[in-house]
Amino acid sequence: MSATQPPEERNAVLTHVMRANDRGSTNIGWLDSRHTFSFGEYHNPEAMGFRVLRVINDDRVAPGGGFPTHGHRDMEIISYVLDGALEHRDSLGTGSVIRPGDVQRMSAGTGVRHSEYNHSKTEPVHFLQIWIQPNATGLPPGYEQKAFSDDDKRNAFRLIASQDGRDGSLTIHQDANVYAALVEPDATLTFAPRADRHTWLHVATGAVDIDGERLSAGDALATDEHATFELTGVERAQVLRFELA
Repeated sequence: MSATQPPEERNAVLTHVMRANDRGSTNIGWLDSRHTFSFGEYHNPEAMGFRVLRVINDDRVAPGGGFPTHGHRDMEIISYVLDGALEHRDSLGTGSVIRPGDVQRMSAGTGVRHSEYNHSKTEPVHFLQIWIQPNATGLPPGYEQKAFSDDDKRNAFRLIASQDGRDGSLTIHQDANVYAALVEPDATLTFAPRADRHTWLHVATGAVDIDGERLSAGDALATDEHATFELTGVERAQVLRFELA
């Protein structure tokens, strides 16, 4: 049973593990990408997204490589850099270099054009590109970027994006909360989804154990279960957790 099926097609309570090797892939030389959900030429009817979470692309871009100027609309796009530096420029007149700890939100709204390049000519860049469907179409385009230190995320789920921008998080146009954690070996974190929430947990790097289930880099856990989960670090890991209405 797929975690991406609509609720009427699945049990009331569902916990599903998606393995890294089950993702789609694109490799065109300068880009090595893994797709958690259908994207581009990769189409999997059982992996079209989870609630309003539409895309998690695990991208590695070679030195000097990058995505030339292209357009988006009606999507909340979050870039989360794991290693290296990503250079961003867009038609809103904004531009920046995103490094580990930085998180960028671009609201495509009525339309925006942008480019993303590896800022380095010698080192690769590794980042996650995340798309969340907004709660309305035709919104004004917007851009926001903030830095979250390792200390903020160490052995704790740090809120990095939310609808109301609370606790210094980025503001997104959707009833969703995005958390990031840096989990040290043997450290234990707990999380308990609310009764009106559904959780997607993505392991970006390293490895963790969740209630006896080993999750390594690229693995994910989806759950509609409203219980307390215990997450323990196995290898130093970076984890993203999405709470979705």
